[in-house]
Amino acid sequence: MSRRQPPQDPVVRQLISLNRSMLTRRNLLKLGGGAAAAAGLAACAPPLPPISPTGGVPSLQLPQDMSATQKTINFANWTAYMDYDETTKKYPTLEAFTKKTGIKVNYTEDVDDNDTYFNKVAPQLRAHQDINRDIFCFTDWMANRVIREQMAQPLDPWAMPNVIGHLLPSLQQVSFDPGRKYSVPWQGGFGGICYHKKKVGRELKTIEDLWAPDLKGKITVLSEFRDTAGLIMQSQGVDIGGNWGKPELQRAFDEVSKRISDGNIRRVQGNAYMEALKAGNAFAGIVWSGDIFILRAETEDDNWEFVIPESGGTLWTDNLMVPITSTHRANAMKLMDYYYDPKVAAELAAWVNYISPVVGAQEELAKTDKELASSPFIFPTEDYLKKHKIQGFRALTAEEEAEYGAMWAKVIGN
Repeated sequence: MSRRQPPQDPVVRQLISLNRSMLTRRNLLKLGGGAAAAAGLAACAPPLPPISPTGGVPSLQLPQDMSATQKTINFANWTAYMDYDETTKKYPTLEAFTKKTGIKVNYTEDVDDNDTYFNKVAPQLRAHQDINRDIFCFTDWMANRVIREQMAQPLDPWAMPNVIGHLLPSLQQVSFDPGRKYSVPWQGGFGGICYHKKKVGRELKTIEDLWAPDLKGKITVLSEFRDTAGLIMQSQGVDIGGNWGKPELQRAFDEVSKRISDGNIRRVQGNAYMEALKAGNAFAGIVWSGDIFILRAETEDDNWEFVIPESGGTLWTDNLMVPITSTHRANAMKLMDYYYDPKVAAELAAWVNYISPVVGAQEELAKTDKELASSPFIFPTEDYLKKHKIQGFRALTAEEEAEYGAMWAKVIGN
């Protein structure tokens, strides 16, 4: 949960008995308009190519791994990206992992957006100072930077048999991490628009609908430009996965500037936008798909609607990585592999409602909830992506990232 930015490459054991909050969530997550059933997932993915434990980077200085004696993991993730039991105030799948392995997971929702979290931890990682995290989660484009700057430890695929056997074929080979030596996909999702049906009083179908006079000051948009500007670019007729340049991006940035100046946009935020929607300070905006389903459950209000704009939506994938300073690499890989058990992946998917990267998760989810297992927000088909014009934001060069990031910071006042 883009959380995230679009990718560079376009597209527990047994289920724990369902707790009250999950049942409520499933009832509330029925999609308005009825989505077409997703087709069965591809057959078991072929093995990932073997790599050495050092990932082919002999000069990389890794800290001593204390996993054998220290049964712990510190896991930093995005908000609303893990199954949660409101009654016990615990995370069921993480609790099951600890029971199975004896490894305690200290789970924190540290990540609000990619840039903010990266800028927080990067100085320490560059200096090889411990950030007290063993797993963190970044979107493809930022994962690329983390890998490029040697801030992540190489992974051992042979320590993760579930990942080898169940990673979706379409996610196995990516340009930012050939062979998946440093990253394991966590979840994916869409950038689109949301609104409160009762408060708005009509359907919102386009980006332009957000700028209606009666919604002035009630719109929130994402602080990551690949989603906010990406959706606006699509509404302006730009193929965001194609050969566009600075003028096209500038036009989208100018639109955001205008809407901020005119008062249409209340705030430009990362994951904190959820709180603005809960509080009623905003009731429409540019958002990430799964968050709105969480919002329905937490507010017990099924008036919240998520839609892909008529002009198209964005597509992204988030990835788990081990920071270069972690001393619990083996424990971290056990946790990553655990979430590639299709039964565990199904339970997670039923709660977060983001795109599962795990082959077999759809079949497992269908055993308990056939309707949810047919949701294109969890298991999208190629036909669904094409019909709704859902695209990944094209890869940027390092020079473009720096230039466009600086331009965006001026737009949003950072």
